[in-house]
Amino acid sequence: MRFAPVSLVLAGLAALTASAGQGAAPEVLDPRALALEAQGQAALAAGDLNRATDGFEAALAISPGSAKLVMDLAEVARRQTMPGKALHYYRAVLERDPANLDALAGEGQALADKGALDKAKRNLARLEAICGDSCPPSRTLAAAIQSAQGAAQPRVVSADVAIPAASVSRN
Repeated sequence: MRFAPVSLVLAGLAALTASAGQGAAPEVLDPRALALEAQGQAALAAGDLNRATDGFEAALAISPGSAKLVMDLAEVARRQTMPGKALHYYRAVLERDPANLDALAGEGQALADKGALDKAKRNLARLEAICGDSCPPSRTLAAAIQSAQGAAQPRVVSADVAIPAASVSRN
């Protein structure tokens, strides 16, 4: 009984430090990197993927290790239909922050783009375990998987074709 107050204080301290990592502060970029990132976003919105890549890479040179900039590069790679390159970027972010929901969803989208639907579904299950099925990353990934499944379904086409009698050979 003498240790009950001490153990309560220690338990409270452990709970406080464990929850401190959940609300990580947003990433602050150098003002020059922020300007280059904005140029990259504008180019991405305009559909100029090469200029967007240049902007994001230049910003990353100023702020190396920026998860946001790496995620931007991953988005460009997905739009360029290079899911392998996008996976590389998403996994780089996930190595540093395994709880990054956007990177987890992006990795799942890239996997779905690549046709690895089982792996994409595993990412969706991890997302739903963390934030439920109503959080935006979960909904985005679920839609991407649904779209990829629809594209992967074989299409059966039946056509009624009239063959002219003159073109049929008779033996």
